[in-house]
Amino acid sequence: MSAVILKHGDIGPAVKEVRDRLVHLGLLDPKIGSAQPGEENDTFNFDDALLSAVKVFQQSRGLTVDGIVGPRTMRRLDEARWKIGDRVLSFTPGHIVHGEDVAQLQQRLGELGFTLDRVDGVFGRQTDRCVRDFQANVGLRVDGICGPEVFRAITRLDRTITGGSQEHLRELASWDSFGRTRTLETATIVLEPVSKPGTLINQDISISEVCWDIANRLEGRLAAHGTLVLLTRAKSGQVQGERANAAFANEQNADLVISISMDTYVNDRACGVASYYFGHEFSRSAIGLQLAELIQEEISASTELSDNQAHAKTGDLLRLTRMPTVRVEIGYATNPTDAALVSQPLVRDQIAANLESAISRLFTPRIG
Repeated sequence: MSAVILKHGDIGPAVKEVRDRLVHLGLLDPKIGSAQPGEENDTFNFDDALLSAVKVFQQSRGLTVDGIVGPRTMRRLDEARWKIGDRVLSFTPGHIVHGEDVAQLQQRLGELGFTLDRVDGVFGRQTDRCVRDFQANVGLRVDGICGPEVFRAITRLDRTITGGSQEHLRELASWDSFGRTRTLETATIVLEPVSKPGTLINQDISISEVCWDIANRLEGRLAAHGTLVLLTRAKSGQVQGERANAAFANEQNADLVISISMDTYVNDRACGVASYYFGHEFSRSAIGLQLAELIQEEISASTELSDNQAHAKTGDLLRLTRMPTVRVEIGYATNPTDAALVSQPLVRDQIAANLESAISRLFTPRIG
């Protein structure tokens, strides 16, 4: 069954459900929105006000701001309805709990000094371990279940003054130590050549072919250093989703993940290269940000693609990988200038060289 996608102008109960969730989050005035003439009162129109609220929500959660409620936006709307204390939380293999209440729990535990790699809103094994450590430290029954007793204990111990993100600082320190013992020659890097339908405008090459070709060229360059490079798909092989690719990278205990993609937009004037790293209001990947900025610097200095800078985002690949991950959008397939540039093999080879240079700079140990 295909996933439901809602957009401006749609009507029906599903639109009302989206509207109600945005009202609950305080992003939409409950008095705004009307049923269609002749329709029941519970049938609402996806109007301009709802479109604006959806975009605000997408922006605040690090999603693509397109005003379209697809599976990813709907899933994040579902996660956003939970606040810490609303429900009992625990770790169950095969049935992992996601939600903003989990992210708030992780943030509180981090502020109290318990070690978490990332505030990602996923109640996994590491969060379970931290909860058990917390329970042991405050004299509660150690069962990993976050119920009223745990929430009350956290509230009592909440700091009145909090500083910067501990996982952000911990990642920086960990990578600095890592750079002194691990080099590009001994690293494991996963490359995800994104597969998207369609071809570059006015060109005969597909988006998927462009992404795979750049990944293949980058693989060759990194392999020459001795790097173990793993691709998530072959040129014409089966394409996995972001969650499967994140699980693959975690299983391989990779040091970095680079996703190579091309963007599209209804307006063909949209152009340029942009890089995305994991980040939201509770947390961000320090090394992901550093690598994204290096990639932007390298590509914009060596090609005619305009620099759209590095941005925090929360896509599944960025959020679910346990190592620094960056997605690079190599221009817009819908822009004639970008498409003409990227369709050239020499330009794709230059982009691969730029990515290699950015990765090499990241692995260069700091003196002192």
